[in-house]
Amino acid sequence: MDTPVAIRARRITKCFGDVVALDGVDLDVAQGQIHGLVGPNGAGKTTLLGLLLGLAVADSGSLEILGAPVGRALAPPDGVAGFVDGPGLYPSLTARQNLAALAALRGLDRRSAGIDDTLNEVGLTDVANDRVRGFSLGMRQRLGLAAALLTTPRVLVLDEPSNGLDPAGTKHVHRVLTRLASHGTTVVLSSHRMDDVEALCSEVTIVAAGRAVFSGPLSKLAAENHDLDYRLVTSDPDAARELISAGPGVRLVEEAEAAMRLDAGVLVVRAQTPALDELVARLVTAGIAVRELAPVVSPLEAAFLALTEQEAGQ
Repeated sequence: MDTPVAIRARRITKCFGDVVALDGVDLDVAQGQIHGLVGPNGAGKTTLLGLLLGLAVADSGSLEILGAPVGRALAPPDGVAGFVDGPGLYPSLTARQNLAALAALRGLDRRSAGIDDTLNEVGLTDVANDRVRGFSLGMRQRLGLAAALLTTPRVLVLDEPSNGLDPAGTKHVHRVLTRLASHGTTVVLSSHRMDDVEALCSEVTIVAAGRAVFSGPLSKLAAENHDLDYRLVTSDPDAARELISAGPGVRLVEEAEAAMRLDAGVLVVRAQTPALDELVARLVTAGIAVRELAPVVSPLEAAFLALTEQEAGQ
């Protein structure tokens, strides 16, 4: 990596009795990067996040955060904050009182902690004096993010930060995380929402059955992926169908077409990116306008399904 590494894990293994939660996982996360962690339920994502937060200790392997080895103590490493399995909050206290209590527990002065500024940053100023027991899931997630930001962490670890958020709330949280990363904060987040990961993350690690089956840039994931299905809308579907049938590298997917189309003008084609680029050029040359071209399933989701199914089969 050209930039300093904020997190480096090598051969991390963690078992709970006979259950192998993590099996020789390697992980590199650069400083100032938003790194996505995805995988099916039970893949080991929560366990890995817990290790980063000091909530558990690996059975074997090495873990360095911000250049310092993580020891055997069950405590957050210096400069690290976040939450797993939802933020821990006091339901009977208000949002402001929750942050004040957490600041006191961490030895922070209420004023220096910037509680009101932090509430404003996550968009909770209007409900600062409301009790948390009445908060929606999305509001609790945003308050959990605010709690993590109190210590101005250099590494932020978040489990499903967009869980329960409406589109406006999601956009707000994305803006906060992007700003933090631009100022050098490293963010590691897990999510079941592929659109979140694709919108936020420059790199991603896919975990399946306790193993990292892929780790790297999203662009590499897309390049390594096999054929994808695309929705294609043109000005002349019949002519487009004939041109596709006569050319190399692209084929019509009849079953998918019948299932996915909204009208008779929608085609579904299967191709790799280079062949798709050639198809667009051929359509335009033939005077056929391309009005829509979009993946039926995103490259990340397609790779996620292929890799996790392959690991499950093995």
